Amino acid sequence: MPVSVLIPTPLRNLTQNLDTVEVSAETVTGLVDVLESTYPGMGGRLRGEDGTLRRFINIYVNDEDIRFLAGAETPLKDGDQVSIVPAIAGGV
Repeated sequence: MPVSVLIPTPLRNLTQNLDTVEVSAETVTGLVDVLESTYPGMGGRLRGEDGTLRRFINIYVNDEDIRFLAGAETPLKDGDQVSIVPAIAGGV
């Protein structure tokens, strides 16, 4: 079941500068696994050493924050759009 994954600029060096990739996965966890196997290094940027998603990485499925869905076990279906959004800190 392919879903579109929008890759943020800071991670595009891992995807040969692609801004969108197609992935087949049943859950967000599976999606991260496939991204890591296809684009080595991606998993380490999205997950901590304990294997959980990093808290400063926001993931949306069809514009819904997975934190308000089923978290990393949020199911994916054919045609879904997944956005990976790293948090940005700053200000005065």
